[in-house]
Amino acid sequence: MESFRIRLDYNNMLAEFVGQDGINPAEIDKIQAKIDAAVAAMAAKRDQMAWRDLPHNQDNVVSDILAYAAQVRAKFDTLVVFGIGGSALGPIALQQAIHSPFYNICQTHRSGGPRLFVADNIDPATMARLLDMVDLKTTLFSVVSKSGSTSETMAQFMIIKNMLEQNLGKSAAKDHLVCTTDRENGNLIKIARTEGYKTFYIPGGVGGRFSQLCPVGLLPAAICGIDIRQLLAGAAYMDDLCKSDNNPAYMYAILHYIAMMRGKNISVMMPYADSLKYIADWYAQLWAESLGKKYDRAGNVVNVGQTPVKALGVTDQHSQVQLYVEGPYDKIVVLLGVDSFHADVEIPKTFADVPSLGFLGGHTLARLLTAEQQATEYALMKAGRMNMTITLPQVNEFTIGQLLYMLEMATAFAGELLDIDAFDQPGVEEGKNATYAYFGRPGYETKKAEMDAAPAKNPKYII
Repeated sequence: MESFRIRLDYNNMLAEFVGQDGINPAEIDKIQAKIDAAVAAMAAKRDQMAWRDLPHNQDNVVSDILAYAAQVRAKFDTLVVFGIGGSALGPIALQQAIHSPFYNICQTHRSGGPRLFVADNIDPATMARLLDMVDLKTTLFSVVSKSGSTSETMAQFMIIKNMLEQNLGKSAAKDHLVCTTDRENGNLIKIARTEGYKTFYIPGGVGGRFSQLCPVGLLPAAICGIDIRQLLAGAAYMDDLCKSDNNPAYMYAILHYIAMMRGKNISVMMPYADSLKYIADWYAQLWAESLGKKYDRAGNVVNVGQTPVKALGVTDQHSQVQLYVEGPYDKIVVLLGVDSFHADVEIPKTFADVPSLGFLGGHTLARLLTAEQQATEYALMKAGRMNMTITLPQVNEFTIGQLLYMLEMATAFAGELLDIDAFDQPGVEEGKNATYAYFGRPGYETKKAEMDAAPAKNPKYII
């Protein structure tokens, strides 16, 4: 385990390295009482954070998933996941991390597993093209919605249910659908039981953006051949690390909190590996939806939170890093690095007589990528810009499990430091309710009347 322990390097968050814009140890000492209160709250509220137990209490669930996954792999060549938010971002991030970016188009990369498509938007053109591309007879559709009332996901479900029944017949259609939802409440569980669909359950107290380590993420991962036991083992290992005095998740949150109090309202996540690209997408929802809140727990208007930004090294060294090095002092940059890649490519000594190219010969792409990451860290440090680096010894299920769990714990701890509810999303609910009202859903008449009373758009401002 120790050889695959991920590392948090926060040297470049400190004044000792980045100068006056950095954090002094005295600033951490100054908020020690707040930190102690947050630590106590995390301990006291553990039973209210069911996602923290997912690495430890799912043996039977995992066995069920693996048995079902084996059946699916033998029968279907395509898996389509209908979900949105954490129900989509988590599975995409995990798939990209463990498998090749070319997984869907190269059979040897799939090891007999089905292709995976995650329909995380309801763009009608994209949906139509996806349905044209898959063969209904050999495709499994996974519907993920805890409430069973997610408009986007349930609309997709209604479309595919109708298509399957029209093309395959009602009896055969049910074997092409699997549902992941609440065990007792909501529309989807009622439908699944009535129709006889295979069903997996999202535990109570596990919200969408914290759901990657339950069947929401474990099911598609297992079907595509990802070792979900190792994923959970990595998360359990990080849970143990988060009980130590050197808690990486809490330190990540503390440094971000101090920076936020200084007006650093942007958090950039910049992976230096294609495999980690969509971890930044998953993190963006986790950090933004959890911490972006208007009110604190006492009802005071605080309007807190950081805006997460996704970047990819080295791609965004040539687009965004100019801003990070010389633009406003309003950002923290979190780099994600890898010690050992699964494969490497040597650069030949083709242009040894050209000084501006010859220096590359004999090295590898991994060495070049690592050097560019280190150069970005140096450039940020030299410019006095706060940054930190999370390093994975290797990208595998065990290290990804650690990373996901660490960032979840950091998010929850940051919520305690900010004294906000990190687990609700009232801003999201407002948009959902407005959508229901637009469509005339029963029970939303008051919202519709409120929207009808809003000022009409002035045509003169539309050009």
